[in-house]
Amino acid sequence: MNERSIDGAAFTDAVRPLRKAAEFSGEPGCIAAARMLAVRFLQQLEAEWFAALGERTTGDLLLVVSELVTNAERHSHGPYLLELEGTDQQVLVTVYDSSTTLPHRYERDPGRLGGHGLEIVHALADRLSAERVPVGKRVQAAFDLERRRVST
Repeated sequence: MNERSIDGAAFTDAVRPLRKAAEFSGEPGCIAAARMLAVRFLQQLEAEWFAALGERTTGDLLLVVSELVTNAERHSHGPYLLELEGTDQQVLVTVYDSSTTLPHRYERDPGRLGGHGLEIVHALADRLSAERVPVGKRVQAAFDLERRRVST
């Protein structure tokens, strides 16, 4: 990162992405609150970063937020954290929870009741990762906005 000084004030050439994060307790209404946080984040990303999201990408992002926080609520014992980060090029949806059990993506089975959340996230996101962290686990879905603009 290059740093320069103008009249004694330091500036960096790197621009920080937009970030929003919130902790949720798992009480009723948390999933809706997480979606509302995501809606406000995406609106701010469009306004400040001029991110071209489009209706389909916005819908995909909100569904991924819903699925990831639902999984965290269902499978962890304690609060979970939703972190949203983005620029005009990429959006990251990250959920931290207290369970160290990594999520399992089941094979496609339209007859199975439930267990489709990670299958949905995998289908919608450009990249999906899950790893153990000191507090439990981190599941992250990445959306490449540039690729989505080219493919539509």
